[in-house]
Amino acid sequence: MASSLKKLSAFNMTSLVLGLAFLYLPIVILVIYSFNASRLVTVWGGWSTRWYSEFFNDRAMLDAAWMSLRVGAVSASAATLLGTLAAVALSRGEGLRGRTLFSGMLYAPLVMPEVITGLSLLLLFVAIDAERGFWTVTIAHTTLTMCFVATVVQSRLSTLDRSLEEAAMDLGCDPAAAFVAVTLPLILPAIAAGWMLAFALSLDDLVIASFTTGPGSTTLPIRIYSEVRLGVKPEINAICTLIIGGIAAVIVAASFASKLSSARGESAAPL
Repeated sequence: MASSLKKLSAFNMTSLVLGLAFLYLPIVILVIYSFNASRLVTVWGGWSTRWYSEFFNDRAMLDAAWMSLRVGAVSASAATLLGTLAAVALSRGEGLRGRTLFSGMLYAPLVMPEVITGLSLLLLFVAIDAERGFWTVTIAHTTLTMCFVATVVQSRLSTLDRSLEEAAMDLGCDPAAAFVAVTLPLILPAIAAGWMLAFALSLDDLVIASFTTGPGSTTLPIRIYSEVRLGVKPEINAICTLIIGGIAAVIVAASFASKLSSARGESAAPL
């Protein structure tokens, strides 16, 4: 038995190492080459931070990064609000007429090719004569990410005990007050996770943004793509490294916050 467990452990360890290498080795190489002193990305010329300085002195790239951050924050907030309301309606509206149709329409962007979504939104904006720019990209990203937020929040709502809300209503709360006082704190981690997912998807999107953007509202992925077509510059490695570092910091902070919340909940639980 011990030998079989040892063999199984070795197999699992090998699979884990190969899987992690497949996922993260390209990212590690990108981070290392962001500190390459050479202008040629395939030739190592020593350690240097010159490309980070190049990025912070590149006004067009900084404007594109600021545009992506603004679009991501606004669209993620709107998607979180709408997605949470939709998740509550789906999880609590068992007898709602048209629930199946509403659910299918809500989750359609999950399986819809982004080219079709982007083209349909472009036709909509052209039909209503909307000037393409910050708000059209934000609306498009809200449409794209709302279904992801709804999926995350609905999965959390499906595991909650409805008797907690019913007990609050028995004590005098109306349904809205019971939801805010009891259910909302319990699903808050799922809402936060949905916001972060929506923000990451918005920051990453290239296809839909390319259909709905206009002059003066270029996002960072579009800017990077336009630069890469002329050849990969070490400055792009530096930009990607900064994005990776920012996302890693957010994930670590969210993990610590989740552990702290769990610890407080356990300490407050009755013995």
